[in-house]
Amino acid sequence: MSTLRVDVAVIGAGTAGLAARREAVKRGAKVVLIEGGPYGTTCARVGCMPSKLLIAAADAAHHVAQAGTFGIRVPDGVRVDGRAVMERVRRERDRFVGFVLESVESIPAAERLRGHARFAGPTTLLVDDHTRVEAKAIVIATGSSPTVPPDMQALREHLWVSDDVFEQIELPRSLAVIGTGVVGLELGQALQRLGVRTTFFSHSAHLGPISDPAVQTVIAAQLGGELDLQLSTKPEVTHDADGFRIRWNDASGPAREVRCEAVLCATGRRVNLDGLDLARAGISGVPIIDPRTGQCADLPVFIAGDASAYRPTLHEAADEGTAAGINAASFPDVQPRVRRTWLEIVFTMPNMAVVGTPYGQLDHGAVAIGCVSYADQGRARVIGENAGLVRIYARRDDGRLIGAEMFGPRVEHTAHLLAWAVQSRLTADDGLAMPVYHPVIEEGIRTALRDLCAHLTLRPPERPADLECGPGA
Repeated sequence: MSTLRVDVAVIGAGTAGLAARREAVKRGAKVVLIEGGPYGTTCARVGCMPSKLLIAAADAAHHVAQAGTFGIRVPDGVRVDGRAVMERVRRERDRFVGFVLESVESIPAAERLRGHARFAGPTTLLVDDHTRVEAKAIVIATGSSPTVPPDMQALREHLWVSDDVFEQIELPRSLAVIGTGVVGLELGQALQRLGVRTTFFSHSAHLGPISDPAVQTVIAAQLGGELDLQLSTKPEVTHDADGFRIRWNDASGPAREVRCEAVLCATGRRVNLDGLDLARAGISGVPIIDPRTGQCADLPVFIAGDASAYRPTLHEAADEGTAAGINAASFPDVQPRVRRTWLEIVFTMPNMAVVGTPYGQLDHGAVAIGCVSYADQGRARVIGENAGLVRIYARRDDGRLIGAEMFGPRVEHTAHLLAWAVQSRLTADDGLAMPVYHPVIEEGIRTALRDLCAHLTLRPPERPADLECGPGA
């Protein structure tokens, strides 16, 4: 076994790991990057990008199917070529992965190690049986993996998890989705719109990451009108030569059953920390991580990205990797970094988003809420996407914006405006002072801000009237 001595060892070559390596190298550290699996980030290989490719195909099919709303006739209706859809998903996915591979392969070979790392001490790693790495500090950026519930483990070889969806050559004729979180709703709705008969199951009645009950009500009504949602149920899944049989008890009647060709298990992800022998690094139980630095306790060990389980999104992984890399290179001079305003977007149609402080974490006695329904909002009606509700939260004493929960058309864009406003510490009145064109979806945010100001203790000065027409102003 050879020995390698470095300043910083980074375990994992995903988004967080690559960011950590880059920042440590910038500061003159000698760094080694260790990867035991395939190169290519979760985002590019099995996450953000292939899922959005699938959703883009579903959106195209949906727009064609809805063309009659605008008086456009499609004589033969929608015909989805599932093989062609999946060929494009994989082709474009591989292109995105290729960019990541080029980046990794540009790193000198002497600064990369292939193999699975495990701790032999607080600053010592063993990589398989070939290399002992001695470092001054270590960054763990090993990501996360889809989970399968214990009661479905016996069927694991037959089930899909999200990673498996993008390897399919053809679309299935029918599908059951277990879980109504972000992944289950995004992929399930996309497959439904691509012609796959899809049934959703969840132990809870909750849909997506939204905690605001008013927004949840609108989501349930809108998605429930399109999707077959079997909520607050505990499905029993069995497999035979003909596929899957799912049985469940419906609260409104007797036991029900559906057969389907495939089952997608979308019940969450777990951090990839098994096999690292963290106890040898002085870490017992669940690691306690400072989210501003990435440091575990006072150890020379930092955890970043999905492995930290703090904010599992790509931009947050990049930020955490940056902080971990800087602090690992500078150890023991560890400096906290200011986190960005929380922003989470779900690419269902309509979109969902959470900005800043979510409803479930509000001090409701100190907060005012403004809302807008998109049922009659001008531009939303024009484009035939008039559904949704946005609720914006502000401190009652000074009107400063602190968060929002959103469900509506083009929310993936308008959520950014609110995230920037929250991070810039703008008030509701500051928001009303910003320019908004007519007619655009963004006018709905302006309407919500006006409603918010009506509930504030400090009333803003008068602003020019909205240009909107009708009750959605």
